[in-house]
Amino acid sequence: MPNTRSAAKQLRQAQVRALRNRRAKTRLRTTIKRVRHAVETGNREAAVAAFQAAVAIIDKTASKGIIHSRTAARYKSRLAHQVQGRGSAQ
Repeated sequence: MPNTRSAAKQLRQAQVRALRNRRAKTRLRTTIKRVRHAVETGNREAAVAAFQAAVAIIDKTASKGIIHSRTAARYKSRLAHQVQGRGSAQ
Protein backbone atom coordinates (compact mmCIF):
# COMPACT_ATOMS: atom_id res chain seq x y z
CA MET A 1 0.00 0.00 0.00
CA PRO A 2 1.29 3.45 -0.86
CA ASN A 3 1.93 5.77 2.05
CA THR A 4 1.39 9.11 0.34
CA ARG A 5 -1.16 10.57 -2.06
CA SER A 6 1.46 10.96 -4.76
CA ALA A 7 2.52 7.33 -4.39
CA ALA A 8 -1.14 6.25 -4.66
CA LYS A 9 -1.52 8.26 -7.84
CA GLN A 10 1.66 6.80 -9.26
CA LEU A 11 0.36 3.30 -8.53
CA ARG A 12 -2.90 4.06 -10.36
CA GLN A 13 -1.03 5.46 -13.34
CA ALA A 14 1.28 2.45 -13.47
CA GLN A 15 -1.70 0.10 -13.48
CA VAL A 16 -3.38 1.96 -16.34
CA ARG A 17 -0.16 2.02 -18.36
CA ALA A 18 0.50 -1.67 -17.74
CA LEU A 19 -2.99 -2.52 -18.99
CA ARG A 20 -2.52 -0.35 -22.09
CA ASN A 21 0.85 -1.94 -22.83
CA ARG A 22 -0.56 -5.45 -22.34
CA ARG A 23 -3.38 -4.72 -24.79
CA ALA A 24 -0.94 -3.39 -27.37
CA LYS A 25 1.36 -6.40 -27.04
CA THR A 26 -1.57 -8.79 -27.33
CA ARG A 27 -2.76 -7.00 -30.46
CA LEU A 28 0.77 -7.19 -31.87
CA ARG A 29 1.09 -10.92 -31.23
CA THR A 30 -2.33 -11.59 -32.73
CA THR A 31 -1.49 -9.81 -35.97
CA ILE A 32 1.80 -11.69 -36.24
CA LYS A 33 -0.06 -14.97 -35.76
CA ARG A 34 -2.49 -14.01 -38.54
CA VAL A 35 0.41 -13.54 -40.96
CA ARG A 36 2.00 -16.85 -39.98
CA HIS A 37 -1.31 -18.67 -40.28
CA ALA A 38 -1.90 -17.26 -43.77
CA VAL A 39 1.60 -18.34 -44.80
CA GLU A 40 1.09 -21.86 -43.41
CA THR A 41 -2.21 -22.27 -45.26
CA GLY A 42 -0.57 -21.15 -48.48
CA ASN A 43 -2.90 -18.23 -49.12
CA ARG A 44 -0.49 -15.70 -50.57
CA GLU A 45 -3.01 -12.86 -51.03
CA ALA A 46 -4.18 -13.16 -47.43
CA ALA A 47 -0.57 -13.39 -46.24
CA VAL A 48 0.41 -10.19 -48.06
CA ALA A 49 -2.65 -8.34 -46.76
CA ALA A 50 -2.03 -9.58 -43.21
CA PHE A 51 1.64 -8.64 -43.51
CA GLN A 52 0.80 -5.08 -44.51
CA ALA A 53 -1.58 -4.75 -41.56
CA ALA A 54 1.03 -6.26 -39.25
CA VAL A 55 3.74 -3.84 -40.36
CA ALA A 56 1.51 -0.89 -39.49
CA ILE A 57 0.76 -2.28 -36.04
CA ILE A 58 4.41 -3.23 -35.43
CA ASP A 59 5.53 0.30 -36.33
CA LYS A 60 2.84 1.87 -34.16
CA THR A 61 3.79 -0.33 -31.20
CA ALA A 62 7.45 0.57 -31.61
CA SER A 63 6.74 4.29 -31.96
CA LYS A 64 4.92 4.24 -28.63
CA GLY A 65 7.91 2.59 -26.95
CA ILE A 66 6.09 -0.63 -26.10
CA ILE A 67 8.67 -2.65 -28.05
CA HIS A 68 12.16 -1.61 -29.08
CA SER A 69 12.70 -0.34 -32.62
CA ARG A 70 15.16 -3.14 -33.38
CA THR A 71 12.67 -5.70 -32.13
CA ALA A 72 10.14 -4.22 -34.54
CA ALA A 73 12.63 -4.43 -37.39
CA ARG A 74 13.36 -8.05 -36.55
CA TYR A 75 9.65 -8.95 -36.52
CA LYS A 76 9.08 -7.25 -39.88
CA SER A 77 12.13 -8.86 -41.46
CA ARG A 78 11.20 -12.36 -40.36
CA LEU A 79 7.60 -11.97 -41.43
CA ALA A 80 8.66 -10.59 -44.82
CA HIS A 81 10.89 -13.63 -45.39
CA GLN A 82 8.05 -15.95 -44.45
CA VAL A 83 5.58 -14.20 -46.75
CA GLN A 84 8.10 -14.37 -49.62
CA GLY A 85 8.63 -18.06 -48.95
CA ARG A 86 12.29 -17.77 -48.02
CA GLY A 87 12.08 -18.25 -44.27
CA SER A 88 10.88 -20.87 -41.87
CA ALA A 89 7.79 -20.36 -39.75
CA GLN A 90 9.23 -20.22 -36.24
